[in-house]
Amino acid sequence: MSNHENCSCCQKAPFRLDHVGSFLRPERLKEARAKFNAGEITAEELERVENEEIIALIEKEKELGLKSVTDGEFRRAFWHLDFLENLDGVELVEVDHFSVQFKDKDVKPKTLRIVGKVDFSEDHPFVKHFKFLKEHAGETPVKLTIPSPSMLHLITQVREKNYVPIERYKDNEVLFYDDVVAAYRKALQCFYDLGCRNIQLDDTSWGEFCALDKREAYEARGFDLEQIARDYVDVLNRVIEWKPEDLVVNMHICRGNFRSTWFSSGGYEPVAKTLFGHCRVDGFFLEYDSDRAGDFTPLRYIKDQKVVLGLITSKSGDLEDKGEVISRIKEASQYVPLEQLCLSPQCGFSSTEEGNILTIEAQWDKLKLIDEIVHEVWG
Repeated sequence: MSNHENCSCCQKAPFRLDHVGSFLRPERLKEARAKFNAGEITAEELERVENEEIIALIEKEKELGLKSVTDGEFRRAFWHLDFLENLDGVELVEVDHFSVQFKDKDVKPKTLRIVGKVDFSEDHPFVKHFKFLKEHAGETPVKLTIPSPSMLHLITQVREKNYVPIERYKDNEVLFYDDVVAAYRKALQCFYDLGCRNIQLDDTSWGEFCALDKREAYEARGFDLEQIARDYVDVLNRVIEWKPEDLVVNMHICRGNFRSTWFSSGGYEPVAKTLFGHCRVDGFFLEYDSDRAGDFTPLRYIKDQKVVLGLITSKSGDLEDKGEVISRIKEASQYVPLEQLCLSPQCGFSSTEEGNILTIEAQWDKLKLIDEIVHEVWG
């Protein structure tokens, strides 16, 4: 066992070698989902294929030496909508266009609508999905990835130009946030009781708030983004303030990841002081695979959180130059001590069921490269 694996700070997530959570869907799974959508197989037949492919994925993750495993989000169509639409009071709706425009790609046009009191019930399908993951992971720790609570407000009230609140939330945004906090606390408690000790909140709101064009567009519609940022941090802190010491909650920040494209550009500076300086998550998974994410100077606001540098792109199968990645890790260590740094891809490989444009073999090669770099940098 290498020194970095023995290090006590690496026994809790995030790990030196880490991953964001989603993996490319095998062709067999894609075919089964297409047949289900066409009415050619039953839900039970689709679930059987999902189960078999998830078991195979777990074994591959273990083989690669990952310290925590996920189900690859194999049961989801989207990284976020599947969880959010199954909250009480939330409805998935068909629309003309997806809520943001990706560069050169169109996403299936679906969004969310608030139709009642937001809450979490233990019949949420992710509960069953987590039980399956936990059972088949065995002694290997598991990671659950769910969208950050910020995403529900962003999608339904910030991106949505024609938002009309239900009576419960009319002129009472505070109550909306209170209900979201309560719902997420219930969710985290539920998964904790099932044995989850590693939860990752995925969030593209901060990527949007880093983008000058999106800031200008939202501010032109009357949004106070500085206040919204403070509200989002407050919600996150209230969600996790109760958590047991052995439950790790990290945040992954992304600028869009669909079919190897993106929808936001801009460094972290506009949000760094509010987010890094005040949000009490245990660690941040940060996109840093291109100049669209800016430089490392905003990391000066990081306190004692771990920072997982997303220096390896999941958008392409081309392998990064090892020396260049190591050089960038050393550069980042000018702002965050090396012992607080980790390494991962900048995002998942398949944020939606379509997946990024690279092969499954290239996906695993990326993680092998990260493992090699981790051993060279941390020993």
